[in-house]
Parts: sequence; C-alpha cells; structure tokens
Amino acid sequence: MTLALTEIQEHIRSAAAERAPVQLLGSGSKSFYGEVPQGLPLRISDFASLRGISSYEPSELVVTVKAGTPLAELEQVLAEQNQHLAFEPPRFGGQGTVGGMVASGLSGPARASMGALREHVLGITLLNGQAEALNFGGTVMKNVAGYDVSRLIAGSMGILGVILEVSLKVLPLPVAEATLRFEQSQAHALNQLNRWGGLPLPINASAWWDGALLLRLSGAQAAVDAARQSLGGELIAPELAQPFWLGLRDQSDEFFQAAQRAVQGGAALWRLSLPQTAPALDKLHGEQLLEWGGAQRWLTTAMPAAQVREAAAQAGGHASLFRATDKSAGVFAPLPPPLLRIHRELKKSFDPQGIFNPGRLYAGL
Repeated sequence: MTLALTEIQEHIRSAAAERAPVQLLGSGSKSFYGEVPQGLPLRISDFASLRGISSYEPSELVVTVKAGTPLAELEQVLAEQNQHLAFEPPRFGGQGTVGGMVASGLSGPARASMGALREHVLGITLLNGQAEALNFGGTVMKNVAGYDVSRLIAGSMGILGVILEVSLKVLPLPVAEATLRFEQSQAHALNQLNRWGGLPLPINASAWWDGALLLRLSGAQAAVDAARQSLGGELIAPELAQPFWLGLRDQSDEFFQAAQRAVQGGAALWRLSLPQTAPALDKLHGEQLLEWGGAQRWLTTAMPAAQVREAAAQAGGHASLFRATDKSAGVFAPLPPPLLRIHRELKKSFDPQGIFNPGRLYAGL
C-alpha cells in the first residue's frame, strides 16, 4: 500500500493547498446517489495496491479488506468459507467496491433482521484532509466502544476522508432458507408484518409489491420448517426465490428497472425511512415497494418533493431522493440546525479545507 498511499497523500496535500475539490470514487457505480459530484476524480480502485484482502480469520468472523477491492471479489472469498456479508449490500451490476459500499452506507433486504452496514464495520483506516492516515476501531467488537468513528464514516458519502481499509464482521451462511408468498393488500401486509414481528419467527427479509408479500425465512432447518407450517402461504421454489432476492438486493428487478425508466421521463425514485408500525401512505401516488417490515419504502412518483417529505414526516420518518434527474429539492432530508452544526464541525475536523466530495451530502459540507 506504501506507493499508492504516498501518491494519494501528495494528491491530497496539493488539493488542500489550492482548495481544489476532490471527487472520491470507488468504481463510480453509485455516482447517481447523493448530490451531483464535484471536483477532479480520485478513483481508489485504480490503485492496485489498494485492492485485496489484508487478513481474514474465518474462525473469528472478521475480514480486513482494502477499499478498492471489488465487492464481488470479497464475497467470493467469504463464500468459500460458507460465510457472507449478512447486511447484503447492493452491488449495482457487480461493479461496486468495498470503500464505496461503506461510504454509501446502503444495506439490502436482510437489514431489518441482521443489522445495517454500519453495525458490521469494526474498524477503518482513513486519510483525512491533511493527508494523515488515521486508524479507528479494530477487529473485535470491544474495540469499537466510546467514540465510534468507524461507523460514523459509514454513509458519510466520502465527505470526511479517503477510506483505505475496512475491517468487517462476517457471519456464516444460513443452514436453511425458504420463501413464502401471500396475496395481500399493502395495509394487510403491514398489519401482518407487525404482528409477526412480535413472534419468535426466523424472518430474515420481507418485500411487498403489487399486491404480493414475500417472506424469506432463514436459520436452522427445524426453525424454518416450523415457521413454514405456522405461517402458511405459498412456498416459492428456490430457483425462483433466489433471483428475486438478488434482484431486490442489487436493485435490478422489475420494480427498479421500471423506476429507472420513469426517472428518465421526469419522475423520481424516493427512499422513505419510516417506523415499521407506520400505516400505508395512501396520500402518496405512484408505485411503492416495501422492505424491512415496512421500515423502508420505495416510491416512484412525479409528486412534488415537498408533498413526499411532508407525508414521510407525518408518518414519523423522512424521505431521500434516491434517483432523479432534477435534484434541486435536495437529495437528503433537511437537517435541524443543531444537527447540521454537528455535521459542519465534523467536516471541519476531518477536512479543514473542505476538499473531499464537497456538497455531495449537504450543501456547505
């Protein structure tokens, strides 16, 4: 890593001296996400010494991997040991990198049961805006007590520094899985999910779209079999169920393909984060897909941003503009002044000259 690190440090020092914006990139697979990128690109995946697995201890359920490593490459190594990234990060056509995965902070269908990406980040090595290499956290859970900076970096959209290396918690692949399908309205599905959430059921993921609720059961064979008998529903064959969950994870299934076409026609794809107990949002017009027991709701609509955000706020949550050609309304939900002040102080501490991905998260950051 030494040669690449030195080169990147020189790049950062030069940019900081000139206050020149630097656009931090992995492979660029998530360039659509967040505000419009600014600055000269610095593509971490172009540096061969910033790719590869630094250490992997399957018995300890920990892997340390360099930021430019393709996510598909990491997952292949984990699969050889019957392990995986339980939060199922989206791979967007297989082009995503580990650093981009952490910077975006996105998690897949199993997030509600297995935790978000940030909960699986144990440690990070980061270059700040003064080209200093900083180490946070470690490779065991007890090392992430106190000020948990490692998880702060997750979802920061690259505004705080250059991610060089990440230590992640990994988990064994489940022994058994089964997918059940139920024909239900959105309101009925939400009621069912809330009721099932209070029961000891091995529900690993859920998705509702177009009048159908799908549940993925995961765990010990006996637990999965017992839940199947208890819940009923139509058992979906594995050769059909697996492509569905993969398509949902990678946002390549029918709903997201239609959403991308709608975005090209002037609509927007919104990501709503709500309490799981929130009811169906009947005021919102457009196609909806629900995940995470109802806590994450995707909405394709041409409705004004203010109406979407108001509906989300009334339900106790917030809305982010995930894909759109017009981002003038702001991508992420506006922050209250005290929280915005904290964000600004963090940005100033890590990146005093404000060169990293300026404005990618919020204006002025």
